[in-house]
Amino acid sequence: MEKTDKIYVAGHNGLVGSAFMRELTTRGYTNLLTASHDELDLTDKVATSIFFEKNKPNYVILAAAKVGGIGTNPKYPVEFLLNNVEIQNNVIRSCYQHSVKKLVFLGSSCIYPTKCKQPIKEDYFMTGALEPTNEGYAIAKITGLRLAQYYNQEYGMDVLNVMPCNLYGKNDSFDPENSHVLSATVRKFVDAKDNEAEEVVMWGTGVARREFLNVEDAVRAILLLVDKWKTPDIVNIGSGKEISIKGLAGLVARIVKYEGNIIWDNTKPDGMLRKCLDVSKLNSLGYEPQITLSEGVEQMVEEYRERKKNGTL
Repeated sequence: MEKTDKIYVAGHNGLVGSAFMRELTTRGYTNLLTASHDELDLTDKVATSIFFEKNKPNYVILAAAKVGGIGTNPKYPVEFLLNNVEIQNNVIRSCYQHSVKKLVFLGSSCIYPTKCKQPIKEDYFMTGALEPTNEGYAIAKITGLRLAQYYNQEYGMDVLNVMPCNLYGKNDSFDPENSHVLSATVRKFVDAKDNEAEEVVMWGTGVARREFLNVEDAVRAILLLVDKWKTPDIVNIGSGKEISIKGLAGLVARIVKYEGNIIWDNTKPDGMLRKCLDVSKLNSLGYEPQITLSEGVEQMVEEYRERKKNGTL
């Protein structure tokens, strides 16, 4: 990408989109294109096409999505599937119709089978059943990446399909209903510390294992791939390291200095028991994450406390 290329960051107010905005601005890209949901509803086919016709972006980063955690995904599978498919269809189609140089499609590690061999290689895609607790979202992401690949296959459109692990970081959601496990855990323990609560109740058994990557590191990886990954084939993005949810809870508790009891509610789902990506393809390009999980959690705790103090949650 050239510094003057017009880059449309779809979903620029979200976790990943806002990280792209910060990193691209830092690198000197001067022609960033954005539109809030009020300005452009990406589920609207006509409005999306008009936006592309008017603005003519050179590159598109598709970070817009309806997202949520293990609490909301099973409740609203229609919305998670339908809204995401509509967004993806409209953006990907418009990229082709308006001659975008390259589309970056952000998938999710939930596209892989729930009983997948570990670490998860890109070749394991479509080799087994999906995790039931987020199947609707996973099917939507599978549809999006396949559509991007088909546009490459049939029409030669240049696409990059990245599959990140669990991302977290600056501008994450701490909403109790829609947050993911790391930000939800930070909120629980900070609130428990502030309220001098005797216990914190965590979902599941704590034995499930997850891989986390700070969103700043994820964006750096994706921008590296924009230049160096030349095929529409899936490429994993992650730290290559995993931690149990019980271990994560202990880490957050230590950082927050919470000394109460941690209760595990095993009536709630664990989700996929292990989900650690094989990131050898990414690492072969010279990539290494810069932010450790401990450093990232400390930053999350600080951000949550600041936003809680300012009433900006």
